Amino acid sequence: MANLSHPSEFILLGFSPLGKLQILLYGPFLVLYLLAFIGNTVIIITIFVDTHLHTPMYFFLGNFSLLEILVTMTAVPRMLSDLLAPHKVISFTGCMVQFYFYFSLGSTSFLILSDMALDRFVAICHPLHYGTLMSGAVCAQLAGAAWATPFLAMVPTVFSRVHLNYCHGNIINHFFCDNAPLMQLSCSDTRLLESWDFVMALAFVLSSFLVTLVSYGYIVSTVLRIPSASGRQKAFSTCGSHLTLVFIGYSSTIFLYVRPGKAHSVEVNKTVALVTSFLTPFLNPFILTLRNETFKAVLRGQMQRLKGLLQL
Repeated sequence: MANLSHPSEFILLGFSPLGKLQILLYGPFLVLYLLAFIGNTVIIITIFVDTHLHTPMYFFLGNFSLLEILVTMTAVPRMLSDLLAPHKVISFTGCMVQFYFYFSLGSTSFLILSDMALDRFVAICHPLHYGTLMSGAVCAQLAGAAWATPFLAMVPTVFSRVHLNYCHGNIINHFFCDNAPLMQLSCSDTRLLESWDFVMALAFVLSSFLVTLVSYGYIVSTVLRIPSASGRQKAFSTCGSHLTLVFIGYSSTIFLYVRPGKAHSVEVNKTVALVTSFLTPFLNPFILTLRNETFKAVLRGQMQRLKGLLQL
C-alpha cells in the first residue's frame, strides 16, 4: 500500500485497541441508537399528523429531528457492524461518500438551528408581523437553503480528499471517515486544505452560531421587558430546549472542527465524536419535548387515539 496514491480500501480502527472487549460495547450502543432513532421518528410523525403542530417552530423542529436520524445513519450502523466484524474494511469510494454526507448533513443541522433561533426571535420580538415574516413560503426557503448550501459547498471539499496522495498507510484511527485521521494518512501538502476546512467551519458553524447568539440577545432583552412574571416564564420556556440543543451541538462541534490545523489528538476527537453520535441524538427528543407542554399534550392525545384504535 505504501506506493499507492489512492488505496482501494481503508481499515477503520474504531475500538480495535480494546480487543475482544469491544463486543461489550455493541449492546449499549445499539440500544442508544435505536432509542435515538425511535425518539426522533416519533417527533417527526407527531408533527406531520397533527395540524396543531403545523407551525414554523415545529416545521424546523421536524427538519432537525430528521437530520439527527440521517447524520447518525451515516456513521453509527457501520460502526455497530464493525464491532462484530473481524475485518473493519471500507472502500475508498464508500469512505468518501460517508465523509460527504456526514459533514453535509451536520452542517445543515446547524443552519436549521439558526433558523429555529430566527423563528423564536420573530415570534417574541415581532409578534404582530410573525405570520407575514415567517410564512410557509419563507420557512420553506430558509429550510431549502439550509439543506442545499452545505451539500453544494461540500463537493469541492470531497474532491480535494479524492485527489490527495495517501502514502502513510490505509488505517483510519476512527470509527468513521473523519477529516483529521484522513489528513494524517496523506503525504500531500494539506496546509491549504486545512485553511479551507477552517473557512468552511467559520461559514457554517460560527456564522449560524452568531445568528443564534444575536437572535437570543434580542429575545432576552425583549422578554425582560415583559411586565408579568408568568409571561416571562412562558417566553423563556419556549426557548429553553432550543438553547440546550445549541449548547450541546455547538460546543462539541467547535471543539472538534472549528480550529486551524490539528489542534487535538485523534483519540480525543474520537471520544467527543462518540458522544455526539450517540448521546446527543438520544437526548435530543427528551430535550425537545420535556418542557414543551403543547407537544406533550398532542403526543398524549395521539397515544390515547392509538390505544382506542387497538382496543377496537
